[in-house]
Amino acid sequence: MSDLLIVIPAYNEAENIENVVGNLMRVCPDYDYIVVNDGSQDETAEICRKNHFHLLDLPVNLGLAGGFQAGLRYAEKHGYRYAIQIDGDGQHRPEFIESMRKKMDEGYDIVIGSRFVDAEKPLTMRMFGSNLIELAIRLTTGMRIKDPTSGMRLFNRKMICEFAKGLNYGPEPDTVSYLIRCGAKVAEVPVVMDERQGGVSYLTPIRSARYMFRMLVSILLIQSFRRRKV
Repeated sequence: MSDLLIVIPAYNEAENIENVVGNLMRVCPDYDYIVVNDGSQDETAEICRKNHFHLLDLPVNLGLAGGFQAGLRYAEKHGYRYAIQIDGDGQHRPEFIESMRKKMDEGYDIVIGSRFVDAEKPLTMRMFGSNLIELAIRLTTGMRIKDPTSGMRLFNRKMICEFAKGLNYGPEPDTVSYLIRCGAKVAEVPVVMDERQGGVSYLTPIRSARYMFRMLVSILLIQSFRRRKV
């Protein structure tokens, strides 16, 4: 058993999940993983069973926050020292996990795989929203997170327990902002991400705009009322 668990939330990822897990097993054979099938309506679960993938099969769709928390509860229960989220659409490259782990061992609680540590953000509406979230986090915490919307995040044991046992701990920028304010040490490591391998993203332009607005309101206003210490 590894001391690091790779959590792969998957909702309707039948076109991608076999390649994602297969690549993961080739690149990182020494790490454990768990696919969290979040009540998919396609053949995601069947493909995992057919290939004997390690599967946590949720009977209903809980959304990203619920699915991720289920994976972190699994990590907490089985005593993992580290847990990292890898999306089921193939965007996150597992070869960067080791550098993120080494960074965490310098004394960090959360390490984010960042596309923009050493690169400029492209001039798109999505990156404009990312810049606004980056600014909001900087205004409320004093820390600059260059890729706040990155879903590739590594958590140490303390954070695993925090996410597993706490309520309203979605794997989102507002939660990262809140944890920084509570004293969590966060770092970024440069990574390269790919485009979605197949299927259709749920983030339409309208949903993306709503997501950015919700994150900004949460970071600038709502998080001020949370008082739980890490």
